[in-house]
Amino acid sequence: MAIHDAIGDFITIIRNGSLASKPRVNARHSVLRESIANILKSEGYIVDFGVRAGDKGLKHIDIKLKYRDDQPSIAGIKRESKPGCRRYFKYADIPPVLGGLGITILSTSRGTMTGDEARKQKVGGELVCTVW
Repeated sequence: MAIHDAIGDFITIIRNGSLASKPRVNARHSVLRESIANILKSEGYIVDFGVRAGDKGLKHIDIKLKYRDDQPSIAGIKRESKPGCRRYFKYADIPPVLGGLGITILSTSRGTMTGDEARKQKVGGELVCTVW
């Protein structure tokens, strides 16, 4: 089975786990996936995550999902920039999510960061996903 959009698959795993009220989900490891999980943790959308070695030496990311009153903290997560249509923004043009209630995650030349951090550092990049 070929994986064409690894980040899209990762986002789908998180979305489906939240909607199915799973306590934990896991996915293959990559540096970008780990940095996205780190941002979700620092912004309060997930409880915690950890990296572990799996079968045949492959690493996996275990994510403990967060719920408030049996409702997932992640109401929605959407892949924005896709392999067929990449979306890049200057720092001044980074779109807000739900009037500032959500976050954008960007891949920049200075690493993966939220839209607010990118605006503060005056750096643009590829809009990876939006979370609300």
